[in-house]
Amino acid sequence: MRLYLFPVDGGTSQAYEFTDYRGGYINVPAGGYRALCVNSDTESVLYRNTDSFDGLEAYAPEGVLNVGGSPAPRAEGTSGERIAGSPDRLYSDRLYDLVIEPSKESQTVTLYPALSVCRYRVTITNVSNLKYISPDGVSGALTGMSGGMLVGRNELTSDPVTVPFGVVSDGTSTLTADFLVFGQTGPEDSVHKLVIYVIMSDGSRNYYTFDVTRQVDGAPDPRDVHIMLDGLPLPKPIVNGGGFHPTVDEWQNVDVDVPM
Repeated sequence: MRLYLFPVDGGTSQAYEFTDYRGGYINVPAGGYRALCVNSDTESVLYRNTDSFDGLEAYAPEGVLNVGGSPAPRAEGTSGERIAGSPDRLYSDRLYDLVIEPSKESQTVTLYPALSVCRYRVTITNVSNLKYISPDGVSGALTGMSGGMLVGRNELTSDPVTVPFGVVSDGTSTLTADFLVFGQTGPEDSVHKLVIYVIMSDGSRNYYTFDVTRQVDGAPDPRDVHIMLDGLPLPKPIVNGGGFHPTVDEWQNVDVDVPM
């Protein structure tokens, strides 16, 4: 666990590392502070502006949009979004008016870090020809997510990102995914597009775009969003060389209507 203390008089901020979630003992000059804490055992959460309570940002590092080791195309209209990895489980808490008393030999300060990222799940049922997907030939991405969090202010950043995620096939008719994001950028922004990338056993490549804005914006719990879709028409692979066969690098886009 990492604790940041920011003197209200504008002095230099200090960071303290604790190896135990129960905290420990530190020596701090008397005075007024704003404080925040985060778990420091994350690998896919980075920090910047750590000298500012209002500006300290947790963000996900650059991600990779690919399928089976090959680059995948972006959803239409999202070329300006950064590709960001899925963050680890981030916990945080903050105090806005901590006072360290000069007259006390010891003083206990307690913070209660809460989960600060959101869980997103995807279930797609009635997927046709799922058994013909090539090994490692399916993945996904979700657009219009927030790229990070201003930890001190407990607010999401407004920069939209696309988050790639892994997809699991049951080999019969269902695709599922379960991943973490910081959250969505806000209702005034964005269409949220869910993209499923598929490479079939004959090498043909398709990506299927669903507009899931209504499901994301209308989720009962914005911290636990379950996107449910019914129907994904994967093509049956071409056999014996017949018919049109796309080149290895050619992706075909298919927009899939989502019932209201």
